[in-house]
Amino acid sequence: MALVTVDPSAEIRALVVDDEKEVADAYALRLKSVCETETAYTGKQALETVAESTVDLVLLDRHMPGLSGDEVLRELRDRGFDGRVIMVTAVDPEFEVVEMPFDDYLCKPMNRDDLHAAVEHQRRVLAYETLGKFFSAESKRAVLEAEIPDEKRRNREEYQQLAARAERLESRVSRLLGEDTSMMEDFAEIERKET
Repeated sequence: MALVTVDPSAEIRALVVDDEKEVADAYALRLKSVCETETAYTGKQALETVAESTVDLVLLDRHMPGLSGDEVLRELRDRGFDGRVIMVTAVDPEFEVVEMPFDDYLCKPMNRDDLHAAVEHQRRVLAYETLGKFFSAESKRAVLEAEIPDEKRRNREEYQQLAARAERLESRVSRLLGEDTSMMEDFAEIERKET
């Protein structure tokens, strides 16, 4: 049994997708203490939910009528979904999983502690991936702010887009990391202009 330690200040938003309503609702209930959770009972509903709201993690059943979990997974990746995907399914994996773009594969039935551990692991991975993207965007913004006068960069669309991206990433990484912001604080202290 997995022992999981969850940072209570960290937040992850999960979507549980399963065509069996009772199964989706049961997994959502098991996750209630570790993350914000929504449910979807069809592949189409899952794609709509991801398009309309912030979802960090999708827990996805493979066999569903209409759009299968495999099709939903491909569509999520084609759309550039920047969260994590855990397949939670009764389908025993075969070699086709090598080419599938999921982040973890859990076989049903699954106990609460293992489910919590998998979600917590994916939260941390996503937090650090997002942190890397934030560092990249913020370092570009910081060097522009250090080297180019405000009046010259203020009306540049590429600067505005970069600043907005950095702010979105900072908000997401802060939510995912919770109180563990030491890396962000260390990064902010780096001087990017010669003194």
